[in-house]
Amino acid sequence: MIIAAGTCVADPDQPALAELGEALFFDVNLSANRTQACATCHDPEYGFADPRETDAGRAVSLGDDGASLGDRSAPTASYAAFTPSFYRNDAGKYVGGMFWDGRAATLEDQAGGPPLNPIEMGMPDKASVLARLQENPFYIQSFEAMFGAHVMQNADAAYDGMTQAIAAFERTALFAPFDSKYDRYLRGEVMLTKQEELGRVLFFSPQFTNCNLCHQLKTSPVDPQETFSNYEYHNIGVPVNTLARSVNGVGDGAVDQGLLQNPGVDHPAEEGRFKVPTLRNVAVTGPYMHNGVFQDLRTVILFYNKYNSKSKARQINPETGKTWRLPEVFKTLSVSELTEGPALEDNRIDALVAFMKTLTDARYEHLLED
Repeated sequence: MIIAAGTCVADPDQPALAELGEALFFDVNLSANRTQACATCHDPEYGFADPRETDAGRAVSLGDDGASLGDRSAPTASYAAFTPSFYRNDAGKYVGGMFWDGRAATLEDQAGGPPLNPIEMGMPDKASVLARLQENPFYIQSFEAMFGAHVMQNADAAYDGMTQAIAAFERTALFAPFDSKYDRYLRGEVMLTKQEELGRVLFFSPQFTNCNLCHQLKTSPVDPQETFSNYEYHNIGVPVNTLARSVNGVGDGAVDQGLLQNPGVDHPAEEGRFKVPTLRNVAVTGPYMHNGVFQDLRTVILFYNKYNSKSKARQINPETGKTWRLPEVFKTLSVSELTEGPALEDNRIDALVAFMKTLTDARYEHLLED
């Protein structure tokens, strides 16, 4: 039913709403050139991340126009429904929200972003999206049944209904089955290997690593609903992805300000901070970091370990054979979090990789590399 001009609300538990959202999620007709859907950058066969190769590898996504490349990677949509709405907590830290900078406060807000983004789906305005929706009799019937008889006469209301439906689909178990080897281990259905178990102990033990400072939401290390993110924002010193910048038209001198680019944030201390991502399906949704600068999961752990290791070898990026490049933003580096914990030997790094592979949903285990 329509409750205000341009605003509509449907029962979020209504199965038909999620079914409508599924149709919308896969509909390429909601992009300017009819080539791109939500599922293009969040492919359900690849952990709801973007598997497409571009001139920047898989670091950033190609737009509907066949030419535009973004400057940030498309994060997995897996388990995104567990992200809290964007807010500032009692400690003054920003938490939650969608996209790497939280600029979309809710899942519904996020669903409304890509269709109107000129370098993504490229639709010029909500009225144009409404015209595409009106081409489909199923949409007309469904929207009118769920949002009111006149919803398709109001671009704002129809667009709002579209985002509600897509968000409802993203809240289904398809996106968050909690059936990884780790979940099955918690239920007593399987055993972890010795290496995976070592990785689990290291991950959840603050005296051995600093992983759980940011990647543990629940108080219990054996909670089956753990999403492996506290949804806070940190600057971990990620360098510029020079390859992506060389092909996407963003100049070398540009700085991705992270959280500071969120319209609701204006304090310079937030520059260069990005949301802590879930580690669910992390082993199959690379490349890594907000700009896709690292290809391999082991490289990511080595990158963190460089802050704690005095070894010269640990100051070398194995993907380039050169010294780790400098952070894009220095002044807000999360020094205390990054330097907590000891340096790790190879066997412990390998164990952490092995454990994080156990966070892969059952349907994606075939994507894991040996």
